Amino acid sequence: MKPLYHICLVTILALTATGCNKFDDDINRDPNNPEKASATQLIASAQQSLPDIGSAFDKNASPYGIHYPQYISGTTFTENSRYNTVNFNFYPIYAGPLMNLTEAIKVANNPNEGPIANQIAVAKIMKAYYFWHVTDRWGVVPYTEAFQGRADFTPKYDSQQQIYNDLFKLLDEANAAFVVGNIKNDIIYGGDMVKWKKLGNTIHLLMALRLSKVDAVKGADEFKKALANGIMEKNEDNFTYVHLVDKVNENFWYTSFGRLKRNWFAVSKTVVDYMQPLSDPRLPVFADKNGAGNYVGLEYGLPGSVSVVINNISLLGSALRQQNSPTYLVTYAQALFAKAEAAKLGWIPGGDGDAKLNYDKAIEQSILQWTKSTNGLTVFIGQPQVAYNQAIALRQIAEQRWIHLFMHGYEGWAEWRRTGYPLLSPAPNNNNLAIPRREGYPTQEISNNGPNYSAAIAAFPYGGTDDLNARVWWDKP
Repeated sequence: MKPLYHICLVTILALTATGCNKFDDDINRDPNNPEKASATQLIASAQQSLPDIGSAFDKNASPYGIHYPQYISGTTFTENSRYNTVNFNFYPIYAGPLMNLTEAIKVANNPNEGPIANQIAVAKIMKAYYFWHVTDRWGVVPYTEAFQGRADFTPKYDSQQQIYNDLFKLLDEANAAFVVGNIKNDIIYGGDMVKWKKLGNTIHLLMALRLSKVDAVKGADEFKKALANGIMEKNEDNFTYVHLVDKVNENFWYTSFGRLKRNWFAVSKTVVDYMQPLSDPRLPVFADKNGAGNYVGLEYGLPGSVSVVINNISLLGSALRQQNSPTYLVTYAQALFAKAEAAKLGWIPGGDGDAKLNYDKAIEQSILQWTKSTNGLTVFIGQPQVAYNQAIALRQIAEQRWIHLFMHGYEGWAEWRRTGYPLLSPAPNNNNLAIPRREGYPTQEISNNGPNYSAAIAAFPYGGTDDLNARVWWDKP
């Protein structure tokens, strides 16, 4: 079997700006010899995979990312929160969205779909976003030699530091390339290049902050560059996947709860016990009340033998599992939390004064994003545990960011690994396994790409084996 990250996908969905299929009415076209997909069609196809980041790229499987930062507890199948799965398959990401975006950069040549420079810039931003996700999950991964097809079925693995440095350059190229004019088939921003430019720089900013413990000088330089180039300025700039009221494009959580009638996911006791004493305005969105009218989180990491009475606990909030509920990927509030931390670290001017301003604004925009209102904000933010305190500011920023990132499990997990906050305890029923620090490579790599697989493990920055305990480069002990 050849590694899937080398096999170019031939069948690509052609999408309109609303995410629906476009059909060519020309009956003279040979359906058995389809024309090559255009750059914007390839980009749109890659966009359709964005929600899968939260569901481990398999909409028929139980997602994993939401369990690591303890957002969700399983009511029926609890293995995910007890870290029973070690190896995860990155082939679908390479063979799907990453291959599409790599090809889009190569084939962009049709000005009728919008300025070619913009098509390439958008593809580069999305490629950087997907690779950021991949390397933060697995660490050392194929990068420079990937996507070579028959020319190279056994690519080497590149260090995460090298990948980060190259992604910074990719985002710089995208930022500098934008010209006047929109592109077609964009199901995220409707072709708005101003928003894409802000997104690219916001991703750059968030990536830079990942370097806070491993290379603060480089991180600060990249952070300031991204900030100067222009980041998100309001919630309307959010990188959001808007699901549709139809079966093909519906939200994963609607599929699970609504279509399949699976009450498998409850809000964790960790989350409810943190939010409820503070009367957090976001809790009614995140969680439904139980049968008695109370918010009761489910203990995290229950053994599989325990039978959960659904009526006694708070399931995932109904507002988050409608057919067209949006998936938030990169948000304005995230950028504000990053600016607050950067000010506190001294990466940008302003010290505690600016850190407080950005922290307060981040909480405000988070509440507005999730609840569509700022009711209760003043009381909430005035409480001692929430009000900015320069002595414990980094912890406060991290904890509020953790709450804000609810349901974006892999991002919440990455920030927990980097900052150490909130203080989480491993599942108590998991044979003393620690909370994972990375995910193991697909088992197929041992046979498909054995020498490079072994070399990658030997190059782990802090040692370890191909399991859940080795650390990625920026997760410095």
